Order: sequence, then structure tokens, then C-alpha cells
Amino acid sequence: MKFAAIDFETANEKRNSACSIGVVRFDEQEILDEYYSLINPMSDFRSMNIRIHGIREDDVQDAPTFEDLWPALYEKLEGHIIVAHNASFDMSVLRQSLLKYDLRHPDFTSLCTVKISQRVWPHLENHRLHTVADYHDIPLIHHHALEDAKASAFILMKALEAQQDGNAEHFLERWLASKASKRRSYPKTGSKNKTGRGSTKLYL
Repeated sequence: MKFAAIDFETANEKRNSACSIGVVRFDEQEILDEYYSLINPMSDFRSMNIRIHGIREDDVQDAPTFEDLWPALYEKLEGHIIVAHNASFDMSVLRQSLLKYDLRHPDFTSLCTVKISQRVWPHLENHRLHTVADYHDIPLIHHHALEDAKASAFILMKALEAQQDGNAEHFLERWLASKASKRRSYPKTGSKNKTGRGSTKLYL
């Protein structure tokens, strides 16, 4: 199976203010490639967000907008299961960024490594990214979009390794089937970009 772990950082409390993105494409055993970019959110930065990720308005003045990045991002995500730690946040940032620029939303399926970690390692004190990463000795520079995406990728690999039957494909089939009832669909946005169709399916 083909996976793409993603992570966004935002400039402020609005989900359409992405200021960086990390994408890590991987299979069941290894990372295949990595991508990182700053994003000019065309909006204000809040001090609280800056304290979290360290990105300032001056850092993104010459960075591409989400609209500029989208064709390349779509090529990286197309045909992949999207993976994120707290996927509801990152998929919401993706959706709201597409809406901001009136771009059509492709039909993605996503997996949340928070929910998977809760199922596979219920004994952990909590299932925050740094907690699960520490448990598996996964290096992490928290709140750097590429590092967070990479950690999510490794967490899913560890979860697949932990399956008693050893069959990752069967695990994912069971997981998706068990979460199908929680599917949420979103309306199509505008027609500026023709690369996508339909709505997002979230399996959380």
C-alpha cells in the first residue's frame, strides 16, 4: 500500500492559515521520499502559534502560497492513503486551504495515528505524538512539519509490525471497515482546479 504522512503548521487559529507542510511518502517498511515547504498563508501570525513552531511572518515572505504549491502537493498525495497524527486537524487544514482558493477537493482516505495508537498501545499514559514517538525511540523535533510527518509515518509502521497475524494489509482492511461508520463527507468546492473530484473520507 502507498501512504503519505502529512503535517501542517498554521500561522493563527484559522485552519486556512497553513504556514508550512511536511509530506513523507512510505510503504509498510520504509520511507520513500520526503518533502517540506514553508507556505505564505496571506494572513497574520499569532504569537501563540509562533511560540509553538517558531515560524514568523518574515520567514514566509518569499514562500509560495498554498495555491502555488497545490499542483505539486496533489501529485504527491494522489493515490496514497493520507496519514496524520490527529488527522482531523490536518485534513481540516487541507480542506480549508482548498476552500480559501476555491480549489476542488480530491477524494482522499485518511488514517489517524492517534486513534491507531490508542488501539494498539492502550497502556501508554497518553497518545500525543511525542509520547508515542518516545515509546518507540523515534527521533522527533516536535512542531516541525516534516519531522512530525516522519514520526507519524514511523508510528504507523510500528503499528503494522505489532499486528499478531503479521499481515499489514488485513489490519488496514479491518481498521478501515471498523471506522467506515464514522465517514464524513464534505461538499465539492469550486472548479478552479480540475485535478480533484468529490469529497474527503475520514477514517478516524
